[in-house]
Amino acid sequence: MIRVIVVDDQTLVRQGIRSLLDLTDDIEVVGEADDGMAALAAIEEHAPDVVLLDLRMPRHDGIWVLRALRERADGSPPVLVLTTFDNDTLVLDAMRAGACGYLLKDVTLERLTRAIRVLADGGTLISPSITDRLLRAVRRRRPADDDLPAIQRLTEREVEVLRLVAEGYSNREIAQALFLAEGTVKNHVSTMLLKLGARDRTNAVLRALHANLLD
Repeated sequence: MIRVIVVDDQTLVRQGIRSLLDLTDDIEVVGEADDGMAALAAIEEHAPDVVLLDLRMPRHDGIWVLRALRERADGSPPVLVLTTFDNDTLVLDAMRAGACGYLLKDVTLERLTRAIRVLADGGTLISPSITDRLLRAVRRRRPADDDLPAIQRLTEREVEVLRLVAEGYSNREIAQALFLAEGTVKNHVSTMLLKLGARDRTNAVLRALHANLLD
């Protein structure tokens, strides 16, 4: 079972997501939280495989949660942002803070469960529409801490892999799409992260967008 925590300040929303996910055979909601501080406590208590996180909450919001999780010495579960706010700047802030995926709350159950499975499998979920938003936001605003190293030229194959990473494919799905061994894909991803000076897959996509590698 994929263990999930739902973080949202609206009780009805949390209950609705729980009821929908109860319809699946492989996903279980093991905890809920209504603000950022409660979210950290729930994550510590339940050790979920995936966190569904709203961004706008009282006291400590979703961006605060993402930044706090990034500072954890023992790592953190992948976070799927699930929000009503369709805002380019929020998307960029969430991804830069460590979110592994971003969906709006009008998403279908099928899309939501696929996203949860992708993140649980170690992938990211940045759909083409979200990638477009990230590209616009990155072009409007250079990161304040922009001390990126010189980006080496990626091979054609590495760019193919990076595009699929940006679309939310896991290593297994990339291997199937490109007719490669999964181990070969892992090697490409590792080399790609090194060349981009990125700490993870989401950060690699942001750096590639900033360098116009995905145009």
